[in-house]
Formats: sequence, C-alpha cells, structure tokens
Amino acid sequence: MNLELAKQSFLDHLRIERGLSTNTLVSYQRDLELFAAYVARRGAKFEAIDSLFIEEFHIEIRKDLAPSSTNRVESTLRTFYKYVGTEFAIANPTLNLETMKIPRKLPKALSVNQIVTMIEAADRPGIPTSLRDRALLELLYGTGARVSELIGINVLDVSSTSYDGDEIATVKLRGKGGKERIVPLGSFATKALLDYQIRIRPSLISKQKKADSALFVNTRGTRLSRQSAWQIVLDAATAVGLQEKVSPHVFRHSYATHLLDGGADIRVVQELLGHASVTTTQIYTLVTIDKIRESYSSAHPRAQ
Repeated sequence: MNLELAKQSFLDHLRIERGLSTNTLVSYQRDLELFAAYVARRGAKFEAIDSLFIEEFHIEIRKDLAPSSTNRVESTLRTFYKYVGTEFAIANPTLNLETMKIPRKLPKALSVNQIVTMIEAADRPGIPTSLRDRALLELLYGTGARVSELIGINVLDVSSTSYDGDEIATVKLRGKGGKERIVPLGSFATKALLDYQIRIRPSLISKQKKADSALFVNTRGTRLSRQSAWQIVLDAATAVGLQEKVSPHVFRHSYATHLLDGGADIRVVQELLGHASVTTTQIYTLVTIDKIRESYSSAHPRAQ
C-alpha cells in the first residue's frame, strides 16, 4: 500500500459511503496533497511514517498556515489515518498529535442599516441582472444561508406554507452532510425573489435548450457559481463604501446576531442556521453580550 492509493481509497470512502459535499471533499484532498508533497520531499515511505515524522510535518506547516488551517490539516490526517488503520492495518502516527489553541474570534456582523444599504445598492438602473443580485442579497440576509446552500437552491425549493390562516413563503436549504432544512422567507425577500423570477430569470434561462433547475442563474442561463455570488456581495459592499472585507458569510453572521438581538430563542436560531449543536450557535450570544457591555460601560455613571 502506498500513500497515493490510500489517499484515493479514503477520498472514495468519504464521497461514496459518507456522502460528503464536493466542497468538503476538495478541502480533504487539498490537505492530503499538502501532506503527500511533504512526504515526497522527505523521500519517506508511507508505511514507515511515525509520530516524529508527523510532528516534523506539524512544525513545517505552522510556518505558513494560520492556527485554524493547521488544525484543519491535522484533523484531516487523524481522520485519514483512522481510516487506513482500519482498512489496511497501518499504524496511526497521529495519536499523540496536539491541537493548537486558537484565540476565540467573535463573528463579524454588519448593522441592519449597513445590510439594507448594501441590498439597495444592488438596484442599478438599466442592468437586468440587478434584480437577481438584489434577490440574492435579500435571501442571504433573509435566510442566513451559507453561500453553497444559496447557489444550490432550485426553483422548486421555494414554496408557500399555510400557517394560522396566512400563506408564508419558505425555502429548502441543503446544508452540510446533505441535511435539509426549511427556512421561512420574509416579505422583502419574497418580493425581491418574485421580481427576479418573473421579470429576469425567464430571459436568462432562454439561452439554454434545456432550462436549468437552479434558482439563481448567470447570464448564460446556468447555475450561478460560488465566485459569482461572492462578487455580487463584494460589488454591493464597494458601492456603499464599506472598507472592511464583506463576504456572504458576514450576511449569515448578521442574520444570526440580529435575530438574537431581537429576542429570538437560541434553539430556534440553531435550527434556522442548520447547526448540529447549540454550542456553535452560542458564539453569537457573545457578540450580543459584548454590545450590552459596551453600552453599559459608556452610559452608566458607575461603570468605569
């Protein structure tokens, strides 16, 4: 058994048996290729790799990677060696590998006004795709979707549900590990989506012999890419003069933070975000607590 064969067997296992998403598979593959390149440079044999070799690899990658990236690579190696140990009886040299401690970073959220200003900046007279771009931004903020979930939405994933006598628009999102969740759409997102679907999308998909099932399509009539979705967000941020880097994920952070600021139950926010554990969602409560502490410190006469 050599490293290349073991690597391919592992990736096939992740894709076929565990059903991981393409993006996750790419991440695993990238990490393993980094490891394979180091093994090749050292001229090491796969079966002879021991804990000392892994520790030296750890020291090497720390020079160029952030602590979070280093930990991700090492997590990949642990999972990889657990698999090859079971499948091919190869000793696991990662058992004593220690994870680097990372300072906890609070998620960055924009204000409601900043979000609204960005969404309105997408309205560009004379540019047909501006209706698509506005709808995309409205859905990012209105659902808290990850960018991969957003571009993965199909037309038939948007529907309406009757609740207490009212019709509520909803969208089905496909999250990590293929898990699906239903998220409600507010009136602003619903209107923007209807405008896009009625006025612009038909002309975009007419360029293809067979209409694409994707909700968001490009000017060629095919599914919008992650890069294009990122660019739409960056263009809107630039248009309103935001200096900090704004990504689609910042909309997700803002969605969660604004829900909690408005009094939403953290368990509900967990479900809306598609978090497996409420612990992941709790980091957003720290953002809110920081705001409370800041307001108290600046306003209370006995706070200093």
